Amino acid sequence: MDFRGSRRRGEDGIAMVIDFLLTNARLVLGVGGAAVLGIATLAVKRLIERAGRAAEEEKVEQKMSESWEELSLVSASPTLLRKGIEGVVMKHVAKAARQQKADLCQQQQISSLEVQSKPESKPKRLQLCVLTLQERLQQFYHTRAALAPEEVRRAQSLALDICTEIQGFLHTRHPDMPLGEMNIGGSLLDELQVVSADHACLLVPLQLESSLWRLIPGEETLLTHPLHWMVRRVNLEYFPRGRSYWDRFLVGGYLSSEGVVSMFSKAVMETMNWPSLSSTLDCLVRPVLGGPDLRLEIRPGDANGEGAGSGDHPLFISMVPVLREGDVVLTAQPQFTSPWVNAWRLSLYPLETQHLAQLDASDQGYRRHILKTLKAVCRLNPALRPLTSAPLANLILHLSDMESDWSESALDVRFQQCITELIGYLEQGALHSYFKPAVNLLSSLSEDQVDQMGFMLYCAVSEPEILLI
Repeated sequence: MDFRGSRRRGEDGIAMVIDFLLTNARLVLGVGGAAVLGIATLAVKRLIERAGRAAEEEKVEQKMSESWEELSLVSASPTLLRKGIEGVVMKHVAKAARQQKADLCQQQQISSLEVQSKPESKPKRLQLCVLTLQERLQQFYHTRAALAPEEVRRAQSLALDICTEIQGFLHTRHPDMPLGEMNIGGSLLDELQVVSADHACLLVPLQLESSLWRLIPGEETLLTHPLHWMVRRVNLEYFPRGRSYWDRFLVGGYLSSEGVVSMFSKAVMETMNWPSLSSTLDCLVRPVLGGPDLRLEIRPGDANGEGAGSGDHPLFISMVPVLREGDVVLTAQPQFTSPWVNAWRLSLYPLETQHLAQLDASDQGYRRHILKTLKAVCRLNPALRPLTSAPLANLILHLSDMESDWSESALDVRFQQCITELIGYLEQGALHSYFKPAVNLLSSLSEDQVDQMGFMLYCAVSEPEILLI
């Protein structure tokens, strides 16, 4: 009797069941769950194949029992299925990562012995295998996250030159427009930018008469969104429309942020002589038209784009009209407040960065250091790229209330804790703002994005080095 044929028929039956489950997995688990199921199923198939080729019956029975134990997850409910598969996948990913690391170390040791004529290469190669997580974090920070001081100074100088030119142009063409002193803001100025110095914000403060305008918090408006404020025109019975320069942008009794942005688009983006400015600054400056924001693209080189190196990155400068009243900073950014034409976005960035700096100054901590590391990790990893600076900064602020040791020696512990905490927030589907608890900073993420980020972070729990490649 041919037992091999019967075994092969059994395997074909299992394959049919697996293929059917994979075909319908997306309907039950979504894209992320189906991806996890596919990885687990691949592991099951390989175990079955190895069991079929084994020569000893004891090994066959052992491997088949392990395969059927993993395959039994298929009959579980969707919730248990995802949890069970995550355990199986985590086991295989961790095992594969450890095996790959061991193979890498062995290959590097062999290759270093073969080329003894190059003694200086041996310590560098073996160093990859003996670095601790603490050392890997420092290496990643200095080689991938932190920017060279010359690069930051060059980008800041170029942004300030653009700022000066635009402010002079507006004062000449629109002398009656009440504007404050323009300045550069954002992560480039606060030394929180990572990977490359490629974006900056040009803040354009609008001067409003305090007796004619009132800022309305988002909770008190019809929108009831904590971040969407409105600016109401008051005292119209005593000071009729036309007394304020900004009355021309009134819509329904409120100052329209979209109207202000549209005005600056026509007055600056569509009017300035950009070729002439490019010749003056010795670089290519041009507006990025067609989007909801006011953005400039600056490329090194002359006005014709010549003289720029292949490794030079363009610098994008966003022109942002702002309103300030005490600690409140409102920005005109229709890409965040659309479709509400009268809504102004409350910016919590100044409060968050200021509080992080104060905490680090009080205990010589490394919170900003860890924030820059996390930002670089998310920017360089496609699965984590939807995570912006705001959720990561608030993650560290919340964690600072629970942990007091943020010294350099605790970098590895805090980094792993940030990963664990972030997984918990993704499972809950909510990460509340530190200064505005009613704001969920994860509300803009889709279910597929959450699944992809969750899977990547689950893998990083046992092998955090995979985030530092």
